[in-house]
Amino acid sequence: MRRRRDNTADAAARYEADQAASALALHLRAGGALTPVPAPGLALDPGVTAYADVVCATARFYATDVPYQQGAGYFEDHPTFGRQWVPNHKLDARRRQQAEAAAQAQWRDHTPARVVLTSAGLRINPAGMPATWLPFDHALLTGITVTPARHELVLAYSVCAPLLLAGPAAPWLSVALRHLSPGTPVQESGNN
Repeated sequence: MRRRRDNTADAAARYEADQAASALALHLRAGGALTPVPAPGLALDPGVTAYADVVCATARFYATDVPYQQGAGYFEDHPTFGRQWVPNHKLDARRRQQAEAAAQAQWRDHTPARVVLTSAGLRINPAGMPATWLPFDHALLTGITVTPARHELVLAYSVCAPLLLAGPAAPWLSVALRHLSPGTPVQESGNN
């Protein structure tokens, strides 16, 4: 019973998010503008305006080095040679393969974050880091990939790893970003 209520609430939230994005797109096509909003706790540069202050799930896409323990083995008491170290090459190979798989480029650093859309770019405040605002400027944006079915938005930048924004605010943000960065290529993904 609870699962059915959760699914209904999730479907309602998705519907409302899609309706808000559609309404914004129609408003902007008709010559409207984004409405400024307050962004308490974020010091904006002169001439910069905030247009959205929302919470999204965020992640970054990158590869990394993953350390692993090498030299696995065990001590064996040999009748002739006494106690000696016997290497375990199979365990070493398995640990190396697991580390290589974990080091591959993938979505990392999943965290909810406060996202403020400004006229200059996105400002992201990850959960648990109250004084940290990460800047993602519109001028450095090289691509936008939208997955409407999953309410996800992937932003590619020229100087850093791609950024994933997910949640009910993603469709609205995708419309607003297209408006603020008109020359940026947009791709729509149908992945479910």
